[in-house]
Amino acid sequence: MTTDQRPPEIPLIYSRIVTFLLSLFGWRVTGQLPNLSKMVIIGAPHTSNWDFIVYFCLMVILRARLNFIGKHTLFKPPLGGLMRWAGGIPVNRRTTKNAVEQVVDAFTARDKLALVIAPEGTRSRTTYWRTGFYYMALGAKVPIVLAFVDYPNRTCGIGPHFMPTGDIEKDFEIVRAFYADKTGRHPEKKGPIELQSKN
Repeated sequence: MTTDQRPPEIPLIYSRIVTFLLSLFGWRVTGQLPNLSKMVIIGAPHTSNWDFIVYFCLMVILRARLNFIGKHTLFKPPLGGLMRWAGGIPVNRRTTKNAVEQVVDAFTARDKLALVIAPEGTRSRTTYWRTGFYYMALGAKVPIVLAFVDYPNRTCGIGPHFMPTGDIEKDFEIVRAFYADKTGRHPEKKGPIELQSKN
């Protein structure tokens, strides 16, 4: 393991098993998570329920325990403990703080947090990306890591990362360029990587 690779959190044997299973279907993994204690990881394109399986395999192969956000009601008994064990972070939309503020607080309260978000927010085609992930990273002062799935080439993995500058238009150029040649399971559902119109 190189010094720029994130320390493993999942046993090696699981990584080898999943790597073997993916290889049977012709899939390969590229890249590695940067050695950062805190980050926002975005996964795209998101066009199928299979994306979850692919990203779960990616997590195991990279030996990383990742986090996700969910409605606070999902964290009540009897499933609450399981949700937290799986890396879930509850977000309560009924409080005075919005989801972005609550996630920023979670980053502040923890020494280690790798949050995974699908910016498209749905498997259906969209005309713009949701920007919550960007403002979470900006508010928490953590980098954005670009993760991807590319079905035609049967490849998934981790791409570059960058610190959000606050100039979302300029930063989205980085994101747009990286995902330009990545294709989901259902290409017709891949929408443009654009910001929501203010009109």
